[in-house]
Amino acid sequence: MSLYTKLVSGGLFPLHERLKGHNSVEVMRAMERSQWLSPADMQQLQARRLRDFLARIGRDVPYYRALFGKLGFNPASVSGVSDLQQLPLTGKADIRANMDALRADNAGALEKFSTGGSSGEPLIFYRGKERVSHDVAAKWRATRWWDVDIGDPEIVVWGSPIELGTQDRVRLVRDKLLRTELLSAFEMSNANLLQFTQRIKKLKPRMLFGYPSSLALMAEYVTSNGYVVDNLGIKVVFVTSERLYPYQREAIERAFGAPVANGYGGRDAGFIAHECPQGNLHITAEDIVVEIVSGEGAVLPVGEKGEIVITHLSTGDFPFVRYRTGDVGSLSAESCSCGRGLPVLAEIEGRTTDFVRAADGTVLHGLALIYVLREIPEVEEFKIIQESLTRITLQIVTSSRDTAKLEQTVTEQFRRRLGNSLVVNFVYVSHIEREASGKFRYVVSQLAN
Repeated sequence: MSLYTKLVSGGLFPLHERLKGHNSVEVMRAMERSQWLSPADMQQLQARRLRDFLARIGRDVPYYRALFGKLGFNPASVSGVSDLQQLPLTGKADIRANMDALRADNAGALEKFSTGGSSGEPLIFYRGKERVSHDVAAKWRATRWWDVDIGDPEIVVWGSPIELGTQDRVRLVRDKLLRTELLSAFEMSNANLLQFTQRIKKLKPRMLFGYPSSLALMAEYVTSNGYVVDNLGIKVVFVTSERLYPYQREAIERAFGAPVANGYGGRDAGFIAHECPQGNLHITAEDIVVEIVSGEGAVLPVGEKGEIVITHLSTGDFPFVRYRTGDVGSLSAESCSCGRGLPVLAEIEGRTTDFVRAADGTVLHGLALIYVLREIPEVEEFKIIQESLTRITLQIVTSSRDTAKLEQTVTEQFRRRLGNSLVVNFVYVSHIEREASGKFRYVVSQLAN
C-alpha cells in the first residue's frame, strides 16, 4: 500500500465520512473482526441483530407497529432467521402503497433514492445515514479482501444518472483526492472505447469497477485492436449490477491480466454479497438476511434455487423486511476455504425476467439463446425480447450481408430450444440501447412470472 493510499484510507476518507454524518469507519472495523467468527457464532450474531431490528421497527415504524399487532408477532421471541417466516413477503407494490407508514416516527433526515427500473418496476424509497454507513462499510471491507483500498487509483465505468448527474466541483475534487475517475457506460462507441483505453494506460489503476457488459466490451475492444493493458498493475476488476456471464469473466481477465471479483446487491436491497479471492460470494451477514423462496413464497432448503429475498438489518428508518429482489439464486451449505464465517451464495442466475419459456412451459435461462448468437461471428450485438410463448423479437447488430441465412440459422436454433411454433421477428439496428441506468440486458421476458 502506498503512502498516499494510507493517507486517504486512514485519514481523508474517514474525515469525509464523519463530515457526512456516517460512522462507516467504525462499522467497517467491526465487520473486519466479525467476518472471522465461526458460522455458528455468525448465526448467533445475526439472530441477535435481527431480534433488535424487529423490536425497533415494531416500536418506531407505523406500518410494522400495525402489522405486528395484527399478527400477534412478538419480536422478543425471535431466536433465529426462520422466525421471519411469520411475516409476509414485501414487494415493490407494498412499499409504494405505504411510503409514509414505512418511515420511522423518529427518522432523521432521509435521502430519496430510486432503482433503475430494469425489471420494469422502478422503486422510489428512502435511505438514512445508518443504512448508508453500513453499505459503505460492507463494500469497503470487501474491497480490502483483494489487497486494494480506498485511495488506490481506480477507474469506474458506470451509467447511473444519479452518479453521472452529480459531477459538480465538490464531487470532482473529492474523486481527484480519492484517485477515482468515472467513465460513462452510456457512451461505449469505438471512439470512446479508444479514449477509455488511453485513460487506463495513462492512469495505470490498481482496480477497475463497473458493469460486466461494459468492461467485457472494453476487454474485447482492447484485445481485438492489439492494445496491451495486462501489464499495468491492475490488481482486480470489480463488477456488479448485472449478471456476470462466464465468457465475460474470461474476456475481462484475459485482457486486463487481473481477476474479476463479482459483487451482488442493489440500491434497494443493499450490498448483499461479494466474491472473495477463493471465488465464493460471501453474504454480508452482519446486515443482510437472505432467504430463498419458491414461486408460492415458501422458504426453500439450502441448495435449491428460488427467488432471493432479503431483510436489511440497518434500515430502521425505512425498513426492507423480506423484500423480494426478483433475482434467482441459491444458498450453499459449504464453508469457504478463506476462513470467513460469512455464509455463501452458491450462485445468482439473474432476474426472473432473464429467463425464457418454451411453448410447453419449460423454463430456460436466457443463456440457452445467448450462446446461439455468440457462436455466430457476424453477430456483434443483440437483445432478445420474449413477447409470448410463440414470439420473440430479436434486436440485432450484424456485419452479415446474408441476413436470410442468418435468420434461418437463428430461427432453427431457437426453435430447437423453445418449440417449432416459435416466430422470431428480426429487427436490424445500428446499436442496442442500454437501460436508463446504463445497464445492459441481453434477455427481457415480457411474460408474467
